[in-house]
Amino acid sequence: MYAITIPEPGGPEALVWAEVPDPVPGEGEVLVEVVSSAVNRADVLQRQGFYNPPAGASPYPGLECAGRVAALGPGVTGWSVGDEVCALLSGGGYAEKVAVPSGQLLPVPDGVDLRVAAALPEVTATVWSNVFMVAHLRPGETVLIHGGSSGIGTMAIQLAKAVGARVAVTAGGPEKLARCKELGADILIDYREQDFVEELRQATDGTGADVILDIVGAKYLDRNVRALAVNGRLAVIGLQGGAKGELNLSSLLAKRAAVTATSLRGRPPAEKAAIIAAVREHVWPLIADGVVRPIVDRTVPMADAAEAHRVLEGSTHVGKVLLLSPQA
Repeated sequence: MYAITIPEPGGPEALVWAEVPDPVPGEGEVLVEVVSSAVNRADVLQRQGFYNPPAGASPYPGLECAGRVAALGPGVTGWSVGDEVCALLSGGGYAEKVAVPSGQLLPVPDGVDLRVAAALPEVTATVWSNVFMVAHLRPGETVLIHGGSSGIGTMAIQLAKAVGARVAVTAGGPEKLARCKELGADILIDYREQDFVEELRQATDGTGADVILDIVGAKYLDRNVRALAVNGRLAVIGLQGGAKGELNLSSLLAKRAAVTATSLRGRPPAEKAAIIAAVREHVWPLIADGVVRPIVDRTVPMADAAEAHRVLEGSTHVGKVLLLSPQA
C-alpha cells in the first residue's frame, strides 16, 4: 500500500507519499481500507518530531479515518467485511489501509457521506470525553470553548447546545466568530481584540463559565481560572500556548473549582473503547437526527498532505481538513 511517511522531521515538505508494507490485523483488530482521513494538530507535532506515536502504534500520522472493513483479525465479532465505518486511531490514518482495534470502530452515521465521516471520530471522542464525561456539563450551564472555529470547537459548540448549555467561544476575527454563531454560539469573543475574562464576566453578570474547554494551555491558565464560576471545571486538552504555567491555588480553592488535563491518543484500548461506546450512544443519534453535523473546511488528496498541513498551520480554516485516499 501507499502511506504518508516522515523520513525526517521538518516542515510540511517532510511528508512523503511512499510505498510501505500492508498492515496485518492482529487479535481483536479490523483492517480498514481507508477512503479518507483528517488532519489534527497532533499530526503536525508528529511531523515536526515532537509527538511520537505510542508504543506499538503505526508510525504514520493520522488519528482518524473512514472507510470499509477489508478483513477481520482473530476474535473479532460484530463487524463484517464491507461494512462502512469510521475509526479512532493511535496513528496510521494517512494511508490506504490501517489496522484498528475493533472497539475503536463506529458505523458511519445515517445521512453522513463515507468520505465526510472521517471528520467525526477524534472530535466527538475528545469533546464527549472531556466536556461531558469529565467536566459533566449540564443543561443551563455556561461553557467557554477556546478555538471555537477549530474542528474540536465546531463540534463542542453543537454538542453543548444540543444538551441545553449556553455557549461562549473565542476565535480570531469576525468571520470565524460568525461561523461559530451559525453553529449556535451565544457569546462571541475575538481573542485578538478582547479580554475573554472581562467579556465573559459581563455576559454572565459576573458569574463566569461553569466549564472551560481549553486548547491553549499555559498562556491561558491564570485567566481561565479567573474566568471560572464557583464550582467551575477547566478541561485542558491542548498546549498550543505552552506547557508550563503558574496556577493560583488560592483562587482555585475560593471557587471550589477543578482543573483536569487529558489526552486521547495514548490511552489504553479499553479506555478508548469505553469513550467510543459513549459517543455511539449519545452523539450518533444527534448526528442521525441532523442536530449535530461534521464541519468540513476542505478536502485535499492524501498524497498532497503537505498542503493540508499548511492550511492547518495557517489557521485560516473552519472545522476539519480532510485527506482523500486514491480509492475515495
